[in-house]
Amino acid sequence: MFHRHGTLALAVISVCLGLAESRPAEAAGRVELVLTTDRHAPLTAQQTWARELGAAGIRNVRLRSAHAGDRVGIETRGTKESPLYVVTGTLDSRGEVILPDGRYRQGEAKRIAHWLDELARLGPPESREPVVAFGLARSEMMAVRDDLATPIDFSTKGLPREEAARKILDGLRLPVELDPKLLPRDEDDRVADELRGLSRGTGLACVLRPLGLVLVPRSTPAKGPGYRIAPARGEKEVWPIGWKPEKPGPKLVPKMIDFFWLELPGVQASRALDAIGERLQIPVLIDHHALAHHGIDLEKAIVTVPRTRMTYASALDRVLFQAKVKSEL
Repeated sequence: MFHRHGTLALAVISVCLGLAESRPAEAAGRVELVLTTDRHAPLTAQQTWARELGAAGIRNVRLRSAHAGDRVGIETRGTKESPLYVVTGTLDSRGEVILPDGRYRQGEAKRIAHWLDELARLGPPESREPVVAFGLARSEMMAVRDDLATPIDFSTKGLPREEAARKILDGLRLPVELDPKLLPRDEDDRVADELRGLSRGTGLACVLRPLGLVLVPRSTPAKGPGYRIAPARGEKEVWPIGWKPEKPGPKLVPKMIDFFWLELPGVQASRALDAIGERLQIPVLIDHHALAHHGIDLEKAIVTVPRTRMTYASALDRVLFQAKVKSEL
């Protein structure tokens, strides 16, 4: 996995390791919002809320006078395959809306829209799956992980970055939201690494990073789980270039603690790292973007190691230290 600041990614273990079998997320339901109006509510409150809810994209709304026995809550109707969630709320004497999840003031209609979308997608809180990451339910996250674990089946080294990104995206099953302007064609911007065999999630994150873009898993009531390609700035939770492993390095790559004779009489750091990666049979991914930012060129960095018997892990540490970079497995 890459750090943001001048870090070399030694190897990214594909997210297909240890994945449970995924199952498709259930179809999203429909939501109807019923707001009962307190007789002491401000005269303009209904009109104001009707306008704000409409502007927030909430269409299925009814406002009516309060009846005896009205209760704030959620009633599930329809079928399991096509549920209808009828949400009853109150427009109170202060002109505020009270829903099952809390109180909303005027100007907060978008928050209501978000909550209703979540209800349509996940169902009532007491019956929904736990949210595990990216705002996704467990089954949605499994579908995303299964999709992104698909290996890249073509050579990426030397491809125009835009072409490589689109070919990786074409191999995904879940829908992707992408503004074409974010991936302009540039024949001079080419992928420097060979990503064939890595998971599409890892490879895509690697290809997008130099463009300042990230892959964001998400889910919508209309389409279910999918992805959005977005500028990195402002995004708090994004698909990483690699996931931090739960096991230590030697457990994942036992050969790291094997001994061998090493002698490097002044060679390029890039060549030394490629050779070690080849011996260990793991991919070596370079964070070219971060290295360029910090003025580090592995082609020009020269490493020297006298003939010594050491483990591959120690050899890697020696090379990285002299090149002034570090790695993560």
